[in-house]
Amino acid sequence: MAKKALITGITGQDGSYLAELLLSKGYEVHGIIRRTAAPYWGYLESIYASGHIKPEQISLHHGDLADAGSLVRLLDKIKPDEVYNLAAQSDVRISFDIPGYTADITATGVARLLEAIHESGQRPRFYQASSSEMFGKVRDTPQTELTPFHPRSPYACAKVYAYWITVNQRESYGLHASNGILFNHESPRRGENFVTRKITRAVARIHAGLQDKLYMGNIEARRDWGYAKEYVEAMWLMLQQPEPDDYVVATGETHSVREFLELAFQHVGLNWQDYVEVDPRFYRPAEVDVLIGNAGKAHRKLGWSPKTKFADLARLMVEADVKLLAAGKK
Repeated sequence: MAKKALITGITGQDGSYLAELLLSKGYEVHGIIRRTAAPYWGYLESIYASGHIKPEQISLHHGDLADAGSLVRLLDKIKPDEVYNLAAQSDVRISFDIPGYTADITATGVARLLEAIHESGQRPRFYQASSSEMFGKVRDTPQTELTPFHPRSPYACAKVYAYWITVNQRESYGLHASNGILFNHESPRRGENFVTRKITRAVARIHAGLQDKLYMGNIEARRDWGYAKEYVEAMWLMLQQPEPDDYVVATGETHSVREFLELAFQHVGLNWQDYVEVDPRFYRPAEVDVLIGNAGKAHRKLGWSPKTKFADLARLMVEADVKLLAAGKK
């Protein structure tokens, strides 16, 4: 009998890649979509367009982390073996403008979901999408599972709460609950509000003569960037372990936004300095200057390691946006 998986945030980058992975492993996949999700299908369209997976292979259900009743109802209906919580208000900059909403979904929403699992009497294995942003003003370099958190945004603060409520459920009720502390992970399915996709989409438009300038915030910020399609495999591996635990998922390399700009423009034969202007409006009130993770534990215990290099990631994202733009023109 096929395992059942329930994914929140299934229409996003990570959710669509995870759904694809689980279907390839024979899972029955269910996803939660919000009424306000537009379009409902999100990046699932990328899967359907490939022709390898049919829409009827994924069951989508209306629900919301803000609505405890919908979570209880769906758990009772689906009875999943595994629950992957990928839903969040995940825009760091916007979290400064809507801190209350960010806390309600990204923090309290996780508590609602965990409580719904507890009250249902079910024992699914649970994955919580934690974030390297929790480290914020870093105290150790590179960051590991033992590095103290110092969040620098409402989003990061909410993720810290979600991390600890997951640990609390594990220690209080014996739930097989794991945190994946994922460092930045990108792909052609990345949301256009995230810096890498903002860059590659602009590169495609500038190359096509549809855009003149790209306005950026802090281009000296340094991040540990990996490929999202590889990172969802680490999520799955965490829930296959005999015991739950928390893992850093990262490449162990750090690169600046400036470096990403250079590679992205270089790929279409342009000099980024001719098109990029720094605009203070895009700076965060509190900046995170550098993040770099040590995924040694994930390598030892899960057998996971990243494969795609930084330059290759920039290239495949630019190529995808150039192709997407060309298809749109046609």
